[in-house]
Amino acid sequence: MSVAAPRQRCRGWRSSSSAMTRLMLGRTLERICKGVLLLCLLHFLIMMILYFDVYSQRFDLFSRFNNGRNGSRNNVSGAAGSGHHYYYYNLSRPNATLASYLAPGEQLVPTVQPETNQMPSPKPLPPCPEIPPASFGSQMTMERVQKENPNVTEGGRYTPPDCRPRWKVAIIIPFRHRENHLKYWLHYLHPILRRQKIDYGIYIINQLGEETFNRAKLLNVGYTEATKDGEYDCFIFSDVDLIPMDDRNLYHCYDQPRHFAIAMDKFGFRLPYAGYFGGVSGLSKKQFLKINGFPNEYWGWGGEDDDIYNRITLNGMKVSRPDVRIGRYRMIKHERDKHNEPNPQRFNKIQNTKNTMKKDGISSLTYRVIQFKRYALYTNISVEIGKPPPRPIKG
Repeated sequence: MSVAAPRQRCRGWRSSSSAMTRLMLGRTLERICKGVLLLCLLHFLIMMILYFDVYSQRFDLFSRFNNGRNGSRNNVSGAAGSGHHYYYYNLSRPNATLASYLAPGEQLVPTVQPETNQMPSPKPLPPCPEIPPASFGSQMTMERVQKENPNVTEGGRYTPPDCRPRWKVAIIIPFRHRENHLKYWLHYLHPILRRQKIDYGIYIINQLGEETFNRAKLLNVGYTEATKDGEYDCFIFSDVDLIPMDDRNLYHCYDQPRHFAIAMDKFGFRLPYAGYFGGVSGLSKKQFLKINGFPNEYWGWGGEDDDIYNRITLNGMKVSRPDVRIGRYRMIKHERDKHNEPNPQRFNKIQNTKNTMKKDGISSLTYRVIQFKRYALYTNISVEIGKPPPRPIKG
């Protein structure tokens, strides 16, 4: 009995110690589980807070977008018609100080809830004008064109104020009885030419009298008079009814004679034939003198541009052209001018260019200047160029 009793007490102590260990381990695990549960709960609360914050930001952004669009139409704080724009921001949120992003004259107004759910009805828009402004059918005035181009000086001269131009260009227009077309041409071309950063002057060569019109001879006159008036190294010859549709159609001279108007609307924006050189063209001074200028004996409509093309190719040069997408032009519609009927002799003359170009051109030009006057937007040169020779009587 004395030996067994201590052994039983030792076993009891061991079992009691093992039970205490399991109990402590269970409590530790319980605390860990509670801690994990609290962390999960805290994580859930944080996610909900972030969710609602993002939702409020999106709602506020949507409100600002609508208010920004309708700001000019809504009457806010009696500011209708004041010319200021009002933007609405939720300033109750942190980092909502957006005043630094506003342009001068704009104001920051906190978001407010409208008293009613009804939005103010927008003012009805006025009807569009029957004739759009600056269209060919509307009324254009020289005063308006002058106001639109304040940097153009007397005589239709312009020099870029912020760079040194690469070309000095004389733009020459053969003219008679086209005053209305000239207003639109100046209205469209002056801004285009200024954007192209060229030094230019515009010369209107006006054929006086009612004799048959001679386009090419007027262009020779324009070249001669422009060289007397300024040190030009490039000459652009343009009809008064052609408006370029692309600023990339650069009005300066190139290594080869340039044909600009390659895709007119009246031809379906296509080149009518390979040898076409009409409408708008450009030659450097050297190129112009090499072909002896233009022919003087094409009285009436047609043929002179084909003769010029022949002169270019016969003198070993090639015609350069812009891409068809760039060389597009609109033509101001009009009836054919009186005393500018088709020239019945043009086809025979075109076939003889090789024989006539040395003696018929700038070297044989005769004319008389009646008036040389500088206007605000162009220089007008009115000339007498004679009359066509009598046509041979058909046998």
